[in-house]
Formats: sequence, C-alpha cells, structure tokens
Amino acid sequence: MLTDVPGIRVGHWTDAEAGTGCTAIILPAGAVGGVDVRGGGPASRETDLLRPEATVPIVSAIVLSGGSAFGLDAATGVMQWCEEQGLGVDTGIAIVPIVAAAALFDLGITENARRPGAAEGRLAAEASTAGAHGVGSVGAGTGATVGKCLGRDHWCKSGIGTASVRLRNGVTVAALVAVNAFGDVLDEQGGILAGAWEDGIGFVDARRALIEDAPRHHRLTDMSNTTLCVVATDARLDKPGCTQLARQAHSGLARAIAPYGTALDGDIAFAVSTGVADCNPVIVGNAVAEMATRAVRDAVRQATSVRGVPTAADRTGA
Repeated sequence: MLTDVPGIRVGHWTDAEAGTGCTAIILPAGAVGGVDVRGGGPASRETDLLRPEATVPIVSAIVLSGGSAFGLDAATGVMQWCEEQGLGVDTGIAIVPIVAAAALFDLGITENARRPGAAEGRLAAEASTAGAHGVGSVGAGTGATVGKCLGRDHWCKSGIGTASVRLRNGVTVAALVAVNAFGDVLDEQGGILAGAWEDGIGFVDARRALIEDAPRHHRLTDMSNTTLCVVATDARLDKPGCTQLARQAHSGLARAIAPYGTALDGDIAFAVSTGVADCNPVIVGNAVAEMATRAVRDAVRQATSVRGVPTAADRTGA
C-alpha cells in the first residue's frame, strides 16, 4: 500500500456505473515532491511547480483522475479540502495548498457520461485513510484499460495497483499506479499478463504486431492511454532527488508495460519524500523501480469488469 509510508493518506471516489473515478493522495506537512512526464499526450496540473528549479519545495496532495483533461477539475475540490485542513504554503495572507494532478482518458469506457469534478475530488479527499486503501477498478482506475492496439473489442480491464517494501535500514518505499496503457502488461517471466486479445489466438504481442502487422496501423490514432504513477518514501530527499526517483519509476513501469511511453500515452510519474530517514538514493531508486513494476501487475490482477470490459482472467478463463 502507498499508505505504508507513514503520514500518507489515500482516498477514492468511484462511479462504477459510469466507469470513472478519482483518487486523492494526501501528504503530510513538509512532504517534498518531484515529477517526470514521459508520455506524448499528458493531462496535468501543477507539474511545473514540482520541477527542481521551481521555488516552492513542498507538495500538499496529488490527484489522479479519470475524465481526461476534464478530470483535472477534481484537484480543485482536493485543494479546498486541504485549505480547510491547513495544508499548504503559508503566504502570510492565505494557506495555499500545492495540489498536483494528472488525468487519464477513460471516456472510451464511460462514453463521456460523467467526468470527475471538484465535488468528486473533495469526496475522495474526505475518504482518505492512512490504513489499507482500495485497489483494482476503483478511483482513477475505475475506467482504466490496457491492450489497445486492436481496438476496443480487444481491450482488457485494468485499474489501480500498489506495492511496497521496507528496506534493511527501516526505510519504506511504495508505489501506486493507475494503468490505462496502450501496451500490454507483462508478467514476471515476460509473458503477457493482460493486453489485446484476439479470439482463437489469445493475447497479441503489441510489440510484434506494431512491426509485423502493418494493416492494423490504422487503429493507432486514439490518444486514449495513460499510466499514472505515484512513488513515495520516508527517505530524506530534496526536489532533485525526488525528480530522480520519478525518472526511475518510469524505468520500472517500462519493465511491466510494453510498448511504454508511446506518442499515444500521457504517462506521468510523481515522487514524494516525507523526509524523516537517511538512505542511499541508489538503494531507494532501485526499490522505486521495482515497486512500480509490481504495482502495474497488481493493477490488472486486482481489476474487475466495469461496463462489460473483460479482465485478463475473463479472457483466459483463469
């Protein structure tokens, strides 16, 4: 769980009937953040403020949402809630919460029926807990799918996954990932765990199909894919250190998603340090990549069918 890092709270708002949702990650006072944007079609808010050259060092909350760019409105509700809790930068005039956000495109499954907004973001923040949080097809992962290279009839349902580890020196590293990828999700042996399915054949390897099956390239115009990742640690890091962690998170995501970071994906990784323990950044970075990899696989293993989109288990009969 991402909440295995002390002080972090996670809450979801979910509309399974419409097939969308949002997730609020509430951070303890003084948490430092970083970001790395890799995908070709990102939808984001306040990511520039998390870059190492920006002045403000802290981040109050991170919001992941469905609804494409419309879903960024969910951050407004989280910002209002954080202000009421006194979370943010004290400007001397007002407490200004620093709420970063990113959205994934789930309009293909929702049929544009509903998009998370400020009210839904606030509900996610109000639901946040320091204990075990929901995984699978909840929150921002409600409408998430993977395996897009053959079109909608061949998708697999995905969701939100998580993983964490406690290192030998007591430092905790955790990841939460909402997986809405164009590519396939790979298992521990490199086989396809979830992806594009073709009846009579099984999972189609998107990496090979994109090279060998030219007639299907006409499908590659739908920018409806994004993997959103938040990694966190209680190791003490500054903004450049968090930025490096975000970069390494992408390395972990690429181990489990193939192809990854395409021009049709809006992939974003956030990294957070709660800053209470010392640890070698190389050790933390390695753990971040590994937790990101595990969280991706957890997302599809925990997924449930929403609006008729089958899971990988439904496809394979497992």
